[in-house]
Amino acid sequence: MRRFLRTGHDPARERLKRDLFQFNKTVEHGFPHQPSALGYSPSLHILAIGTRSGAIKLYGAPGVEFMGLHKENNAVTQIHFLPGQCQLVTLLDDNSLHLWTLKVKGGVSELQEEESFTLRGPPGAAPSATQITEILPHSSRGLLYLGTESGSVFVVQLPGFCTLDDRTISSEAVLQWLPEEARHRRVFEMVEALQEHPRDPNQILIGYSRGLVVIWDLQGSRVLSHILSNQQLENVTWQRDGCLIVTCHSDGSHCQWPVSSDTQNPDALRSSIPYGPFPCKAITKIFWLTTRQGLPFTIFQGGMPRASYGDRHCISVVHNGQQTAFDFTSRIIDFTVLTEADPTAAFDDPYALVVLAEEELVVIDLQTAGWPPVQLPYLASLHCSAITCSHHVSNIPLKLWERIIAVGSRQTLHFSSMEWPIDGGTNLAPPPPQRDLLLTGHEDGTVRFWDASGVCLRLLYKLSTVRVFLTDADLNENLSTQGEDEWPPLRKVGSFDPYSDDPRLGIQKIFLCKYSGYLAVAGTAGQVLVLELNDEAAEHAVEHVEADLLQDQEGYRWKGHERLTARPGPVSFEPGFQPFVLVQCQPPAVVTSLALHSEWRLVAFGTSHGFGLFDHQQRRQVFVKCTLHPSDQLALEGPLSRVKSLKKSLRQSFRRMRRSRVSSHKRRPGGPTGEAQAMNTKVERTGLQNMELAPVQRKIEARTAEDSFTGFVRTLYFADTYLRDSSRHCPSLWAGTNGGTVYAFSLRVPPAERRMDEPVRAEQAKEIQLVHRAPVVGILVLDGRSVPLPEPLEVAHDLSKSPDMQGSHQLLVVSEEQFKVFTLPKVNAKLKLKLTALEGSRVRRVGVAHFGSCRAEDYGEHHLAVLTNLGDIQVVSMPLLKPQVRYSCIRREDVSGIASCVFTKYGQGFYLISPSEFERFSLSTKWLVEPRCLVDSTKTKNHSRPSNGNSTGPQRTSGQVRDSRNQSDSEEKKPGLAMEHALLSDESGVLKEIQSTLEGDRGSYGNWRSHRAAVGYGLGNVEAE
Repeated sequence: MRRFLRTGHDPARERLKRDLFQFNKTVEHGFPHQPSALGYSPSLHILAIGTRSGAIKLYGAPGVEFMGLHKENNAVTQIHFLPGQCQLVTLLDDNSLHLWTLKVKGGVSELQEEESFTLRGPPGAAPSATQITEILPHSSRGLLYLGTESGSVFVVQLPGFCTLDDRTISSEAVLQWLPEEARHRRVFEMVEALQEHPRDPNQILIGYSRGLVVIWDLQGSRVLSHILSNQQLENVTWQRDGCLIVTCHSDGSHCQWPVSSDTQNPDALRSSIPYGPFPCKAITKIFWLTTRQGLPFTIFQGGMPRASYGDRHCISVVHNGQQTAFDFTSRIIDFTVLTEADPTAAFDDPYALVVLAEEELVVIDLQTAGWPPVQLPYLASLHCSAITCSHHVSNIPLKLWERIIAVGSRQTLHFSSMEWPIDGGTNLAPPPPQRDLLLTGHEDGTVRFWDASGVCLRLLYKLSTVRVFLTDADLNENLSTQGEDEWPPLRKVGSFDPYSDDPRLGIQKIFLCKYSGYLAVAGTAGQVLVLELNDEAAEHAVEHVEADLLQDQEGYRWKGHERLTARPGPVSFEPGFQPFVLVQCQPPAVVTSLALHSEWRLVAFGTSHGFGLFDHQQRRQVFVKCTLHPSDQLALEGPLSRVKSLKKSLRQSFRRMRRSRVSSHKRRPGGPTGEAQAMNTKVERTGLQNMELAPVQRKIEARTAEDSFTGFVRTLYFADTYLRDSSRHCPSLWAGTNGGTVYAFSLRVPPAERRMDEPVRAEQAKEIQLVHRAPVVGILVLDGRSVPLPEPLEVAHDLSKSPDMQGSHQLLVVSEEQFKVFTLPKVNAKLKLKLTALEGSRVRRVGVAHFGSCRAEDYGEHHLAVLTNLGDIQVVSMPLLKPQVRYSCIRREDVSGIASCVFTKYGQGFYLISPSEFERFSLSTKWLVEPRCLVDSTKTKNHSRPSNGNSTGPQRTSGQVRDSRNQSDSEEKKPGLAMEHALLSDESGVLKEIQSTLEGDRGSYGNWRSHRAAVGYGLGNVEAE
């Protein structure tokens, strides 16, 4: 009876938990998913982006970020900053207006929604009468002019959203001021343009879709002049001095009209179809901007020849005889031009073009010859090729950090040297205490290195593995080049390129050793590359070695994709990580696990067929082990045989349900015996009703060896521990499979002086079979002090204490269903925690993290961070396996988000909330990276023209790492959580999860419609470096 009693709460331990653990969602990295609106404040130098899920994000100087979420999940269609104020107005697709304010609280600014308003028409009026199409915030700072589909312009007073009916500019009021010939035409439709006179705030311009443009006198309530075009109006711009109006039209033309008090109906000075004479698409937006040199900038969207280039997304820039059509790979949402902020200045002097496309933000330097792009310090397009895996490395040594930045800077020479022009606000966060890297693998065979130290996720370096292989891209390299004299003068811009030359190039696993500079990457077609950092360009042959994981077993035939063809002979590589050996697994299945030990110069790899060990110093295979079960024919079908996989998975699921139902009938008591047991149960309950009982465990059906993918290798782990006897420790390799089997191999690594002369030898020493055959997702060895063994070379660099090799070591095996501690070397079970039996959840991700106390600087504890299939994150103590805290983090339906999660070494984590965004969270009170910034409208800087200095790009941004005990964990965190829910697309439940369980990590996280189940890394893989 005593073993069922739960131990009481320890108040001291509870206080210590509060000092160690606290859950916060801190910042969202990447590009907003499904953007729908763009806004910019010339006075604050703040950029705003709205999304289709109702989110609004503000960006200023690097580190200055704000995020808000409308209560309604409606798309944001327009964003307008109020002149000279820290306020903005948003329009949603449900026709509601919302007022937002940047308020200062506790020394930092916060974005808050103040009021909302929906424009109402008179009783019985059609909905189009008040459907807002254009918004003009007046320079008086207290009025909004709202153009509608009916042609009327309503006036609303701020901040109370009070409608001023006596100031409404109706189409009838405008019509009475027009001449007779204009009245007979249907000149009124919806309002397409609303602009204030650049010099006179008492005049506004109203443009109607059927071609009529009027200048309205606000004081006299009359039309001063009007323009009548023969083409449908798309947009209007007003020259800075107010003497010229430029209109753009649906036929791809733009016209210039003079503005004079003497002429009420002027003729067009000039009309032009830039890409005529053949039919062209509409020019939907135009800027006409003056310069000190005299010749203006003409910048417009669209207007391309309809037949040949009608599917292109282009913005054209024309100035001083030079014309370029910037061609984007995704649809353009909106764009703006950054100009001289002082309204009294004589010239616009544009210096940057900011384009919000559907999948990326692009900034073009208009001051430098050739108009080069500006490198982004934030809003990176993470999904320029779909993300397939990620790997986090903490506390990078300075030398390696500088070398990565140096080789990365050579890849950014085509960028402008202009300082980042959107520099509003002040970043108050202290510099990060350490350098962190986030590595993302992509579908096109690239690995990107991101600076994840602070709030801004900045690209440092891009590695491509494509040159190692022969692909279709080699045949088409010159097909996309365009001659200089071709028309239109298209130029590709942006980094978004979702198309992969070959899906087999996709990166599935990454492992970086931060001390030696060795990098291992593995891909979809069984390729494993070992790379070394080289500061100079080089040309050399990549050694090719095959690893036959089936070991010539008969009766097996691979039905999946072919392997990639290695490029013969020497290959030229740019400075950076350069491959020197390629291990090709046979069959060429997806590599499911990877481990690298740079001190022993060994790399281990696993697939659904087995695992192997390779000595990359001697370029020699040490051994391979086939884990394929005789019934595992499914593992030979490859990732394209999904229908058969799904059918077989469904069949097995129903069989398990049937077995469970039959066994429950067998266990059900009947007759007198059952009645007696019921009586005994009643007596026991009466005696125990005053006791606190431990939770009842669920009955878990054991999996059979016939279940699919039992040989799937889920985790690999290197350890120097006691494997054969307690008197002598030795290097070892541990492997865990999908069928609940753990293999342990003892290794003999020659000493350094004989390392090249003697081979590395391996011998299988142990084989553990878990009773329930649950997939093994993590393996870890604890030393005599119950502390995880240090990383390779960590002790040699004096960054960690030497492991305790005197006391007995312990083996921790984490399966999907339970945690189990064994003694070494006898492998006797010591402790276990049945997660699935207690809570009904399964482990999807696990990592070791060090949690420091926010009170005592020198106190910290090592624990396991665990993510389950329900989206919960738990912290479990080592080695006693006591659950510490539990937080709800990810929606259980978000299979892709759970699969993409990666833990850091200091209690933080990242997961994808959309194909293009990482959500960052923290479990630690000590390590918290979040924006802390201040925006003050009274202290606007004079940023009219950013300098084109010798800077090599955006400066490294910093986040805040602080003690978060004094911060309330409430309102400011809610928008991030709501944003995550708003971004998630619909999930299709059980069938996809069954399919994803079989397919594992094959697909990319970017493919948000086919959700992959989480295939757990081993602790050696997930644990951050």
